Amino acid sequence: MVKGAGDEGRSWPAAERDFWRQVVEQLSTALMVVDPAARILAVNPAAERLLGRTADAMRGMDAHELLHRDAGGGALVRERCPLLRALSERAAAGGDGDSYLRGDGRLITIAWSASPLTDSGSFKGMAVLFSDAAGGHGTRRERAERAAYTSALEDLTERLTLVADITDVLGQTLDADEALARLGRLLVPRLADWTAVDLLTGSGQVHRVAVTGPAGRDTTLESVRERLPEAGEADPSPLVQVLNGGDPVLWDGVGAAVPPGSPLAAHHGDFLRTVGATSVVTVPLGSGPRITGALTLVRTDPAHPFDAADLEVVGDIGHRVGLVVDNARRYGRQRAVAEAMQRNLLGPLPQPGRLRLAARYQPAPVGSQVGGDWYDAFELKDGTLALVIGDVVGHDLTAAAGMSQLHGILRSMAWDHVGLPGGVVDRLDDAMPAITTVPMATLVLARVEGHPHDGPWTLRWTSAGHPPPLLLTPGGHARYLEAGQGLLLGAHLGDGEGGGHGRPNATEPLPPGSTLLLYTDGLIEIPGSDLDTGLTRLRRHALGLAHASLDTLCDQLLARMPPGSTDDVALLALRLPSE
Repeated sequence: MVKGAGDEGRSWPAAERDFWRQVVEQLSTALMVVDPAARILAVNPAAERLLGRTADAMRGMDAHELLHRDAGGGALVRERCPLLRALSERAAAGGDGDSYLRGDGRLITIAWSASPLTDSGSFKGMAVLFSDAAGGHGTRRERAERAAYTSALEDLTERLTLVADITDVLGQTLDADEALARLGRLLVPRLADWTAVDLLTGSGQVHRVAVTGPAGRDTTLESVRERLPEAGEADPSPLVQVLNGGDPVLWDGVGAAVPPGSPLAAHHGDFLRTVGATSVVTVPLGSGPRITGALTLVRTDPAHPFDAADLEVVGDIGHRVGLVVDNARRYGRQRAVAEAMQRNLLGPLPQPGRLRLAARYQPAPVGSQVGGDWYDAFELKDGTLALVIGDVVGHDLTAAAGMSQLHGILRSMAWDHVGLPGGVVDRLDDAMPAITTVPMATLVLARVEGHPHDGPWTLRWTSAGHPPPLLLTPGGHARYLEAGQGLLLGAHLGDGEGGGHGRPNATEPLPPGSTLLLYTDGLIEIPGSDLDTGLTRLRRHALGLAHASLDTLCDQLLARMPPGSTDDVALLALRLPSE
């Protein structure tokens, strides 16, 4: 093992770490790892023997100051050190004839080569292979060995970096199409000349969803998405075997070796011959019973075929991609159900008299979970207009289901209630633990009192921990209605204000021509931004749109949200007629 390297902070899988240790332990050539400042992080046993120093004595020391000397044994200025120059340029380098100082004071002449080390695109330092350059015959052997190990080390570093990059990129999205498009761009040309991804559908059909080739020949997802021919039950082709749960396959001599067992195999063979494949790796996406498809990598240079190490790396990549596809599918199903549930509940809005209503529901961006935001507007038994905006705590299908429960219960409780809104919310808070699965929620329940044609109009409302309504009035004024605030539903702190009984109510006259906005926190909360900033931004944008139609107002408020939101948004707008 490289002494002193450690595994703290590494993100490499165990298989790659074990491979790394085996390579290093088998090196008869000295290996030293230095950080970007030239401090020694680790050395292997061969380096300890060659330098006559222990790993503990070298770890943390400046490699140049400790080891590098001029031909007479004197100190060498840092500007003349080729290793330091390579570190500053973050580029591979090498040399012969440099003098290193052993622990016993003896100078040795070394030949060396250095390769950059990166992790997820971040430069970590250099791996330096070096050997005693003295002696003719021995030097030739050592140089050959050093060249071989340098190549192996560079290949290993590139593979580990590729796996880390793919893991990082795939972790940034829950959209399968986007993940597969990114995958192709990472694999070509770093590991392959062409890639193809085939996915299994729920009915067992095979769809080719992505093909990526050399620069200038990339194929978009839309243009290659196609249903492939059926596979024979006993089809011996590698693609079909992998799709049926077989092990990863490395195969060469493609032109003559592709078994013609089924239409699917023939179709795949045509693709391989068209791109000029000379070496192919096909691996499953996923593992065990969760095989979601197959990943095929193609090389077209006969002098550079895939090897067993490539097969291991691609197999690991396929496992990771399969997990992403499986998670994306499950997330997509959950998201579709939740969105359908929400949109079915958010029905047509009433338009009583001269009052006008508009609303919008915007799902969370792809990659975020659907929440429990909702709006509602309906006429009560006495003809009064009720307005509701709410948000169930949580971001998943359970939250969406809880939202549907509260939606129905609140409507039934409010329909024939002639008292203040706080009384309805008190009853809802009391009933919620017994007849819903909702742990906590916020909402505003409001009554718009007054004749729907002539007014005058008054707003009466209560808020259960929800962001305050925004009232726009003629003359360019806008203010948040912060009265009527009580604790969120589910807090159950006991009797008293906001604790389940006697919730506060507030009253506000609504001038003719005014506009009232009810919204959920997704409209004002952006990661990295505080709540006051979000409220100020909403007020500014709403004022600028005060004279626009309600539909334009709602559309533009959503469009003007800064990027980065991870929450869904519900928005309900009421506009009163002018005199």
